[in-house]
Amino acid sequence: MSRETVRIEDLQTRIGESLGQSTWRTVDQQRIDGFADLTEDPQWIHTDPARAAKESPFGATIAHGFLSLSLLSAMAMDVLPAIEGQVMGINYGFDKVRFMNPVREGSKVRGQFTLMEVKRRSDNEWQLRHGVQVEIEGQEKPALIAEWLSLVIVPA
Repeated sequence: MSRETVRIEDLQTRIGESLGQSTWRTVDQQRIDGFADLTEDPQWIHTDPARAAKESPFGATIAHGFLSLSLLSAMAMDVLPAIEGQVMGINYGFDKVRFMNPVREGSKVRGQFTLMEVKRRSDNEWQLRHGVQVEIEGQEKPALIAEWLSLVIVPA
């Protein structure tokens, strides 16, 4: 997937525009287990398929909500345009994150990005706000919705 390159000033004309959807990514047990190891969160609903099949209301293990959220970085690289002359991009945080629907092991997810705001903070710093939904293949309700903030640093 080839990313378009845009001038930061030109993004202001695209506020409210859907920037597209990322590729599908499979959330398999290996990915869930790896995330559990990295975050030291081995709760059985994530890491014990046999127990989850018997005792969980989901009938299978589910991804950590933060695993689904962490995939946004890779999804954004699929979709968001490159900024001409960008020196650096910084994750500035979230104004809103809601985990709406569990991601069962083996599901495929993708991100849908909408540009919500472009705000100049200084001669070389811009703040972007993207509305994001992480969709689960075959399900109407998204895994999560969020408002994601980032800073773009350009030459002064």
